[in-house]
Amino acid sequence: MSRGRTLFAPLCLHSFRLSPACRLSEARKLHHLGGSYAQAVTVPERLRWLRHHFGLLQKEAAAQAGIPLPRYIDMETGACTHYPATVMDKLAALYQVPVEELLDEYNLFLYKGQARQIIALREKLGLSRTAFARQFGISERSLRAWESGEKVISKGCWERYFQRLMGIL
Repeated sequence: MSRGRTLFAPLCLHSFRLSPACRLSEARKLHHLGGSYAQAVTVPERLRWLRHHFGLLQKEAAAQAGIPLPRYIDMETGACTHYPATVMDKLAALYQVPVEELLDEYNLFLYKGQARQIIALREKLGLSRTAFARQFGISERSLRAWESGEKVISKGCWERYFQRLMGIL
C-alpha cells in the first residue's frame, strides 16, 4: 500500500484436465466403484461404472450421447425410474454395450414395448380389457392408456401387476 491507494496483486487460477486414466483411477477411489461391471446391478450404477471406465465426466458423456446434462445426471443418480429408449440407445452406443445390458427388468419391459406386451398378455389369458382390468384391480382407463402407449406404466404398478405375469408369455 502506498499513500492511501490499495494495490492489488493479480490472482492466477489454473485449470487442467486429468488424463482419462487418471480420472478413471480417481473416480473409482472417490465413488467406490473399483469393482467389476458385473457388480453394478442398478441402471445408475451401470451408467456410472461405464462412464468412469471410459474416463468421462458427466457433462462429456451427456454431450457425446447428445442428451441434456440434467437428464444424464438424473439417470446416473437414480432420480428417475424410467429410462427412455431413445436415450438408452444413445448411451449404449456411446458405451459400446447392448442396450439390454444397461436396463433393469422394468425398463427392459418398457423398452420392448409395454403396449404390445400388455395386449399380448391379456390376449393370452383370453380376457377382454374390462375383464382383465377387473381381475387385476386396475382401472380400465389406466389399462387403455397403457395399451395405447398414451401413458407409461409406473414401476410400482408394473411390479404389482405385470412383473410375475410376464413370465407366462
